[in-house]
Amino acid sequence: MWYVIQVFGGKEQTTLDLLKRFVDEGVLQEAFVPRREVMRRNDGVTTRVIEVLFPGYLFVVTETPRELCAQLKGVPAFTRMLGGSDKRFIPLNQSEIDCLEEFCGVNRVVEMSRGVIEGDKVRVSEGPLKGHEGIIKKIDRHKQCAYVDMEFMGRTKSIKLGLEIVRKNS
Repeated sequence: MWYVIQVFGGKEQTTLDLLKRFVDEGVLQEAFVPRREVMRRNDGVTTRVIEVLFPGYLFVVTETPRELCAQLKGVPAFTRMLGGSDKRFIPLNQSEIDCLEEFCGVNRVVEMSRGVIEGDKVRVSEGPLKGHEGIIKKIDRHKQCAYVDMEFMGRTKSIKLGLEIVRKNS
């Protein structure tokens, strides 16, 4: 099952490294920080950068959430498993897992998508948003990104993903 651990924002990678050092491999099957590829402009130069998709959160795969929670107390950083109370932990539901796996792939990075605007519709020609044009809520052509609504821990969250618009047809 997949669970979410809250950490300090900006400290996701550092906490992930500590988690891998202080938690037994038998308890922690996988731990990762989902990321996205976006374009950033700095001093007039546009470059591709990789940034955290969900700031302040790590994702873990474990079959023993109680044991993981107990071992998190030994990690020298703020970590808190999200979910219920009274030592019950709520895993991500299967649709959330499927969505993350589809967009992030095995490298856990949502890559840039490319597309065109035809009239008032977007047609994505390559990338993870291809075939998912219906979930795009807003496009920012200047920042080369699209905003999509994604289910996360039972709530709808607006997520920014990289989308390069190569041309606009009227």
